[in-house]
Amino acid sequence: MTLHDDSPLAPSPLPPSHATSDGETIIKLFQTLGRTTIWKSIANISFHGDTFEPEGLVRLGPDRYVVSCGEYTEHTQKYPHPINGTDRTPGKGFAHLMTYNGKGERIADATITREGEEEYHNGGIDYDGRWIWGTVAQYRPNSTAYVYKADPYSLRPQTVLRYTDHLGGIVHDTTKNRLTTLNWGSRNATVWTLKDGVAADCSTERPQSTTRNPSYFVDYQDCKWLGRSKFYSGASVMLCSGVTALDGGYSLGGIALVHTETMQPLAEVPIMLKSALGVRMTQNPMDVSVENGRLRFYWLPDQRNSTLYIYEAEPNSPFEYGGG
Repeated sequence: MTLHDDSPLAPSPLPPSHATSDGETIIKLFQTLGRTTIWKSIANISFHGDTFEPEGLVRLGPDRYVVSCGEYTEHTQKYPHPINGTDRTPGKGFAHLMTYNGKGERIADATITREGEEEYHNGGIDYDGRWIWGTVAQYRPNSTAYVYKADPYSLRPQTVLRYTDHLGGIVHDTTKNRLTTLNWGSRNATVWTLKDGVAADCSTERPQSTTRNPSYFVDYQDCKWLGRSKFYSGASVMLCSGVTALDGGYSLGGIALVHTETMQPLAEVPIMLKSALGVRMTQNPMDVSVENGRLRFYWLPDQRNSTLYIYEAEPNSPFEYGGG
């Protein structure tokens, strides 16, 4: 780990998770969003230094942000045809966890993989009030990955379980002590039941269930667990942000409330915002808060030279005009 100053990596005490604080309010406010929602820019905060490819974002209050990212030293190359179930070379790189303050100044950069390891792609991250949960995978589909949890005060990861597929997004249901992990393109969701915070055998653990994602609206990149929602009759709900590439090179962005165990979308909203560099705002990292009764989103879409874009949803009716 490289420390850029002697500031603590996380506030003390740690802030509560969404599930134990504002999760239900986020769910209710999400119902007011739609295609006509007006997004008000609150702040653009430049993050210092090379951010590589940011993948996940956790906001630990207004003055601490943790970012998961991947540094790629050798890019993957597509095979002319699939080999051993995957479509490209493994490439090379490193997974990082970085901590920033509210001014965008880097406090710490922890490299959490070793040189030569094929698993170096750091996916989306979630925060449960005590641990940051993440995944490190090969940077290709149909490969291998592992789940880790990291202490916000040290950024030191502990391997929780391993799996024979790519894993990206992750959320932790603290009520039933379950993890939901998403594979390449979030096409499948695997649900895992933990005991004492770890899998019984992290080398051979099998998921409790695997569910196909029925929605092709966007591929979820980063998700946050909001709790078991009264609004949705006790369903386990996560908020996800993502993009999908359409024919002609068009990138569609969106946010969604999703049932963590069935992958049924509960509410979906397209996001048309772009960064100053022309990248769809929902490209990768995302977190959310409620400020003065309004939803506030935090997005970090750009690679290498990243700006944290903070937007607030203006109150409005979700009614949409359509053809008829």
